Amino acid sequence: MLISVEQLELHPVSISETYPTGALDYHTSEFRQVGDLKVRGVAELVGGEIRFRGHLETRVAATCSRCLGPVEIPVACDFDLTYRPMETIARNEELELPAGELGVGFYEDPGIEVADVVTEQVNLFMPMQVVCSPDCRGLCPTCGVNRNLEACHCPEAPHESPFASLLERKPE
Repeated sequence: MLISVEQLELHPVSISETYPTGALDYHTSEFRQVGDLKVRGVAELVGGEIRFRGHLETRVAATCSRCLGPVEIPVACDFDLTYRPMETIARNEELELPAGELGVGFYEDPGIEVADVVTEQVNLFMPMQVVCSPDCRGLCPTCGVNRNLEACHCPEAPHESPFASLLERKPE
C-alpha cells in the first residue's frame, strides 16, 4: 500500500494491513516470518514531512547463534517515523546530520510504501544475535554435540587466556 503525499494533503490516512507469510521480502536469510504481520497506524502530512505512527505484530523463526536450534520470536513494536522529501538532501556533497535528525528517513515522490516501512521495522527489531535462551550452552567446539541436549565427553580445554603467549615474550 502506497501512502501518497497527494492523499495526505487532503487528510490523514489510516492504515490497517495484514501481510501473510511470504508476502514481504526482508532481504536477509537470518530469519523468516512465520505468522501474519499486522500493522495499524496513521500517516499525516506535517509541514511537508510525512509522519507515520503505528504498531506492528508478527512472529519470526530464526536459528540460535549458539546451538543452531530453532527459535521463534514474537515481534511487537510501536513506531513513530518521520520522512522528508528526498530533494531536501539531494546534493552531490556529503552532509552531516544533526543528532536530533538521525531518525529521519527520506522518500521520493509519490510517497512511502507501507511494506518497505514494516520490513525495515522488523529488521530493526531483531537482535544482532538470536539465542534460544540466555543459558544456552551451545555446541561443543570439538565434537559438535548440542550441549543443551546431551553431555559432551570431550576433554575440557584449558581455560587459558588467548593472550597468555604474550606474557611469555620478553620485550626487546
